Amino acid sequence: MQQRTPLSFDQIERELISLPQWAYRDGKLHREYRFGDFNTAFAFIAGVAALAQQLDHHPDWCNSWNRVTIELTTHDAGGVTMQDFQLAREIEQLAIKLLGEA
Repeated sequence: MQQRTPLSFDQIERELISLPQWAYRDGKLHREYRFGDFNTAFAFIAGVAALAQQLDHHPDWCNSWNRVTIELTTHDAGGVTMQDFQLAREIEQLAIKLLGEA
C-alpha cells in the first residue's frame, strides 16, 4: 500500500488501535493535547513543525494557551493515508517526551 493512498474506514479503525487517544472525525485524524503552560505547548508546536517538514506532510492545528488540537488528512489524496498515521505516531513520541506520557 502506498503512503498516499486513501484508507478505507475499516483500515483507519485498525490503525487507530495503536493510537488510542486519536479519533477519526469529519474525515480526519483528530487529537487534542494539554500541556502545563503556553511555553510547553509552543515547544510542542515547534517540534511538530520540524517533524512535518521532515515528512513533507503538514497538519491542520489550533493552539489556545496550553491546548494544541491537531487534525491530519492528506489533502491531495482526498482522505486519511498511511502518511497521516506515520506523522501521528511521531507526534505521539514527541508528546511523550514533553508530557512524560501521551
